Amino acid sequence: MKIKDLGEINLIKRLSKGFRLDRSVIKGAGDDAAVIRWTKDKYLLFTCDMAIEDVHFNLKESAPFQIGWKALGRNISDIAAMGGVPRYAVVSLGISPELNISVADGICKGIKNLADRFGVSIVGGDMSRAKKIVIDISLIGEVEKNKLTLRSGAKKGDVILVTGALGGSIKGKHLNFMPRISEARKILKGFKINSMIDISDGLALDLYRILKASSVGAYIYEGAIPISKDARSLKNALYDGEDYELLFTMGAKEAGRFFNTSTSFSINPEHGRRVNTAYQKMKTPFTLIGEIVDKKKGYKIIRQDGRKEKIKAIGYLHF
Repeated sequence: MKIKDLGEINLIKRLSKGFRLDRSVIKGAGDDAAVIRWTKDKYLLFTCDMAIEDVHFNLKESAPFQIGWKALGRNISDIAAMGGVPRYAVVSLGISPELNISVADGICKGIKNLADRFGVSIVGGDMSRAKKIVIDISLIGEVEKNKLTLRSGAKKGDVILVTGALGGSIKGKHLNFMPRISEARKILKGFKINSMIDISDGLALDLYRILKASSVGAYIYEGAIPISKDARSLKNALYDGEDYELLFTMGAKEAGRFFNTSTSFSINPEHGRRVNTAYQKMKTPFTLIGEIVDKKKGYKIIRQDGRKEKIKAIGYLHF
């Protein structure tokens, strides 16, 4: 059997089996970051991501500054999805000695700029000769125990919300996105969030990850999904990767407060069009796109004419 026959998700399951985890590990593989015991009031968050030439970027269309920005931004987005704050990173760089030094300078400037914005200390790393550029970053963050948010907490009756707009990131957003640390922290300060993930592989696939981890189903509304101006269609909003927006769930009563409505908050497609009315301290729009239902009801999209159709849990996968 070849790796491509097994697929990315099954390969991760296969390779992650059997690794030793001691009692200090609260959450290992399977979320946006590992969770480790630390202090009385906080957990450590630990994540890593690679950015590889001709997979995540190419030198013809991407400035070195953008490459560095994206390489660190992917990690910071993972910390945001856990409700935390990024703190320390190590950076490993594989690069061809034939490239102009300005490429390496630009990558480092992009990393430094984003690190400075979010208070991340770059504390070390490694370097190697490589035919193509490979940037591997490991990032440590921290989160208060009462703010930790996992994929596995979604509950029947929750509503599903997303920040920003989705789809078409290949036209530039994937290189210039701003990790949603501020949004996640402010939401968690004022509201009880039950589950959260960042959208790196597409709405359809990343929402499925929440559903699988939480053993629930979901209905999302076709007319409610916020489609980016760079997306050609709803299909792009559902299945394109690298939006790096937050996808999260909260109880209906919390949603009533969030959207400044009564506590008898009801679910319908019209609520999905109500954006940025709940938390005026933030400029980022929030859209209600659906609801968490019993697992037996499955994973479906409600079309604007009322039809229910199954959603394919597909998105960007490497193989």
